[in-house]
Amino acid sequence: MASIRTVAMSERLAAYIEETATREDDVWRRLREETSTLSAGGMQIGADQARLLGWLVRLIGAKRALEVGTFTGASALAVASALPADGSMVCCDVSDEWTSIARRYWAEAGVADKIDLRLGPALDTLAALQNAGEHFDFAFVDADKEPLQDYVDAALSLVRSGGLVAVDNTLWDGRVANPKAAEVGPETKAIDQFNRRITDDPRVDAVQLTVGDGVTLLRVL
Repeated sequence: MASIRTVAMSERLAAYIEETATREDDVWRRLREETSTLSAGGMQIGADQARLLGWLVRLIGAKRALEVGTFTGASALAVASALPADGSMVCCDVSDEWTSIARRYWAEAGVADKIDLRLGPALDTLAALQNAGEHFDFAFVDADKEPLQDYVDAALSLVRSGGLVAVDNTLWDGRVANPKAAEVGPETKAIDQFNRRITDDPRVDAVQLTVGDGVTLLRVL
């Protein structure tokens, strides 16, 4: 039986997975290609992760979704496409420039009417949702990393019991396993602290996947 250490994601294996298990439609493919030309293009999720998010949304029968960190909209496109016709989602981001790309592709894919994009500091938006008594079935957290625990705490307060919170970049390109503290920056420290705390958090049932840059799934208890 292979362990995580012995399963190396070679370029050949990654290409095989993309060919056999991560089908993407034309709109998502073109969005991914345009985003890859940006200087920050590495922040976008991969096709395998997009497929996973959509599958999770369908698995739990989610009708309302929340996203913290939208970038150019690939993850929101995957989630919104998986929601039922009467489903909806709230997306939080601070960049009008990046989300303007998202809006174009959401419209082209026919999911723009499902998405409520709120520009501004995410914690302010999340607090407003809490004050309004909003509730969600699914949340995806993929924003700046130093306030990661604050984002997750807010998401957990907004997602119903039995719902899911998916947290991205929890392996952080392996830097969370760096034993040299002097080389570890504040973002790495924040992710490492989250990883170590969440396993014993009584609010959730947690599992960490090695998809993409690490995705931690939290089932809300």
